[in-house]
Amino acid sequence: MAIGAGVGVANVYYVQPVIPLVRAAFGITPEAASLVPAVSQAGYAAGMLLLAPLGDLLDRKRLILTKSALLVVALLTAATAPALSVLLAASVALGLLGSVGQDFIPLAAQHAPQERRGHTIGLVTTGLLCGILLSRTIGGIVGDLLGWRAMFGIAAAMVTLLALAVWRLLPHQSATATGTYVGLLRSLATLTCRHAMLRKALATQALLATTLGAFWSTLALMLAEPPFQLGAGVAGAFGLAGAAGAFGAPLFGGFADRSGPLTAIRVGCQLVAGAFAIMLMLPHSFAALIAGAILFDLGVMAGLVSHQTIVTAIDPDARSRLNGLLMTAAMIGMSIGAVVGGWAWSRHGWTGVCLTGTIAGLLALLHSFLPPIIRPVFKESAS
Repeated sequence: MAIGAGVGVANVYYVQPVIPLVRAAFGITPEAASLVPAVSQAGYAAGMLLLAPLGDLLDRKRLILTKSALLVVALLTAATAPALSVLLAASVALGLLGSVGQDFIPLAAQHAPQERRGHTIGLVTTGLLCGILLSRTIGGIVGDLLGWRAMFGIAAAMVTLLALAVWRLLPHQSATATGTYVGLLRSLATLTCRHAMLRKALATQALLATTLGAFWSTLALMLAEPPFQLGAGVAGAFGLAGAAGAFGAPLFGGFADRSGPLTAIRVGCQLVAGAFAIMLMLPHSFAALIAGAILFDLGVMAGLVSHQTIVTAIDPDARSRLNGLLMTAAMIGMSIGAVVGGWAWSRHGWTGVCLTGTIAGLLALLHSFLPPIIRPVFKESAS
């Protein structure tokens, strides 16, 4: 399941390091080329909100197989796109269907025993996050050696192999929700309003995710400046440092099983704030930058795995919807972090970015100690 999560979500990010190759192939402006990853990200956000909840309404195995088949079609369309418009349409589909990676998390939560649920979710989340972080490195290498079209073709073959493995190995699972698709989407608002712990988890994880957006959106700019003056290849290689942090997710999942998820979340918040504080105090140290990237990614992952343990236990019949809401909140946080990080960089340089990350980590830590806000429920008295 961990491999499936990584292979599924990686399709959203392969294109990011090969944008210059796409630009050269179609003879387009940088602004037009940047639309390709932009629409892919938008499609992924929409997929998390609109398609991930289907896991509660349908057999998850059948849903994964259907998404995988459509994903292969979208990848082959991208590989053979004759024009930018076709590639953009395929990129939207890649984003939407890339949400298949998230379908493995509620599936793992359902089949894991209660005492090991956090550890199991951590393993699958590690696969998901490694897919996100390493896809940029893999995409860049394959793009340089074989071209961007070959990259999409190889990805299609990998998804095909994934679908065969799912077909042979994963069990079928009956639906946990009834009703219509529209009713399923309406229930997202109902779940958010009903469960105070869910709202707290969404807010805390969004704060942690802002640090991801701020760091990764400005890292290449910082590395290009003195004293480092390094190229985009080194910035892409930092994905390996992030992956090293992601491998700690199962450890925090087990820690959450033993000590409680709230404790793991607070440790994660402290790691995030501490990592950015180290980079703030040692702005010209490459070793501090690598250590900071590993530590803050580890902290964000600790929060994510622990929050997934919390939200998937709120309502066993709504695990896909609850996980989709959590990941949507994280993506919103990443988007806000990218905007705020860009503003901080333009005004205050790397110091501003590190301050942003430190403050976000401390705010997340503070919010984790606040009690969930309970919405009052008014009932009519019996006459």
